[in-house]
Amino acid sequence: MAETADDLSAPLGQEPVRRRRRFRLPFTGIQALAVLLGLFLAAFAGFALFHDDPLGGEPMTRIAIRPPNPAEEKLAAAPASGSEAGAKSAAKQAAPSEQKTVTIIDGSSGARHDVAISGEAPDKAAADGAPAMMAGIDPRLLEKSRYGMIPVVADGSKPFTVYAAEADRAKAAKMPVVAIVVGGLGVGAAKTTDAIMKLPAAVTLAFTPYGSDPTKLAERARAQRHEILLQIPMEPFDYPDNDPGPQTLLTTLAPEQNLDRLYWHLSRFQGYAGIANFMGARFVVTDAAMQPIVREAAKRGLGYFDDGSAPRSVAPSLAAAQTMPFAKADASIDAVPTAAEIDRALGRLEALAKERGIAIGVASALPISIERISVWTKALENRGIMLVPLTTAMLKSKSS
Repeated sequence: MAETADDLSAPLGQEPVRRRRRFRLPFTGIQALAVLLGLFLAAFAGFALFHDDPLGGEPMTRIAIRPPNPAEEKLAAAPASGSEAGAKSAAKQAAPSEQKTVTIIDGSSGARHDVAISGEAPDKAAADGAPAMMAGIDPRLLEKSRYGMIPVVADGSKPFTVYAAEADRAKAAKMPVVAIVVGGLGVGAAKTTDAIMKLPAAVTLAFTPYGSDPTKLAERARAQRHEILLQIPMEPFDYPDNDPGPQTLLTTLAPEQNLDRLYWHLSRFQGYAGIANFMGARFVVTDAAMQPIVREAAKRGLGYFDDGSAPRSVAPSLAAAQTMPFAKADASIDAVPTAAEIDRALGRLEALAKERGIAIGVASALPISIERISVWTKALENRGIMLVPLTTAMLKSKSS
């Protein structure tokens, strides 16, 4: 029909003009790209709207997990002994995920120390093995607990007697004596080593159960003829804001639980003549909490040293009831840690020894404390006073 209309409308004698038909491509390149982009956006929008993924858009990390090697599992399951056990223990301590950092505060000086220690539960720590045996320890005076070896009385011998430092007790009975206990050791190898090497052998050293290797440091102290004590962390009034460390004895625990914690502390190293409180202003004034601890320590042949920080401590009466060797500090030597104040405190201690025959001071292992105590003790005997280990002072006090 279109061709007939053209023929009729054309002038006579002329060929009808044929109209050119326009052929268009379906899409240009730009149009095709736009359509593809639109489809992509539509697909993305549909996925976002209908796919429920709460972590959509968050960065992700893929980690390849290697299947366990049967040979390695078998090696890990084999019991370790000797140096292998020590290496395994050291590797275990180095694992950050199994460590706990605690801030230990020296009760007399206020010094703070951040210490990384095992964060394991007691049962797991016991299963992984106890601290190594120290040299020079009488095996008869040890009893196995679930945490390791702890002191015990055997054949009439007591740790208090066997591990007391040597002293001329006949001479001490005839003249005024001073005993000095330096505590907070074992945390910080450098300061502990300074105390061991720079202080006279007659100075008694008290170790906390913490630190990377308390056994090695305690062993070194005994090799230098120092008498040593074990400090037991006890609950202060502001616990847990002020935390003495793991396995702290608490007034809120049953006696059986505190005794279990005591065994953990007792197993950290050996060779100590007695125990002492580490902090514990609330615990040492609570008779129901302290009584089982003092009774147990007395049964195991240990002495007890009270650092004197809690005036209402029940330790003196409890120790007397157990006929247990006991001493209480008369003064904190470095409560104000300056050279002048330490010298004044040592002077008061000296005067008290001349007045009563016995005086006992306690200090922390601050460099200034170690220096001033070392200087003071050099001429002490020339002034008519004898420096003695704590056990000698305890025995003199008991006999006087």
